[in-house]
Amino acid sequence: MTEEIIIAGFGGQGILSMGKILAYAGMMQDKEVSWFPSYGPEMRGGTANVIVIISDERISSPILNQFDTAIILNQQSMDKFEDTIKKGGLLIYDPNGITRHPVRTDIDIYTIDAAYESSRMKSSKVFNMIVLGGFLKLKPLIDPEHMHLGLEKSLPSRHHNLIVENEKAIEKGKEIIMPKYLLN
Repeated sequence: MTEEIIIAGFGGQGILSMGKILAYAGMMQDKEVSWFPSYGPEMRGGTANVIVIISDERISSPILNQFDTAIILNQQSMDKFEDTIKKGGLLIYDPNGITRHPVRTDIDIYTIDAAYESSRMKSSKVFNMIVLGGFLKLKPLIDPEHMHLGLEKSLPSRHHNLIVENEKAIEKGKEIIMPKYLLN
């Protein structure tokens, strides 16, 4: 099993953190992982993306041109990465701020209204964990115990009090993700 993932959006949305938590959780589950971030010098508000590879086998290169899964959180990333998803792959996106919805018919497309749900939870900081939860429902690569360990490893100890809130957000994401065709 090898899963090649691109997570892309604006800096400040927790893109790199989401990838890092996923990578750490994969390591805790004895998987081979790669975490390859990319972001502009402006960071917050600029574009950011991270390539995460989780595999049962050695990973030959962290640099990819096509992905099994794309998690897209802004229009610029949709424009850039929609065509990089492998045929039969998966696209997950938050429709908030998306003006041109994906049109491909050879991939599975799911929406997750994480921006709205994080505001309902009164915590914009869990936005990325809601998205991650949606991904984990569709691709259960990491079990909850190792997800917890990944959160512990990637969050500074002063923020370990937020682990329970993050785990609740992951569960919420699993509840609210839905196929795009249900929007029509």
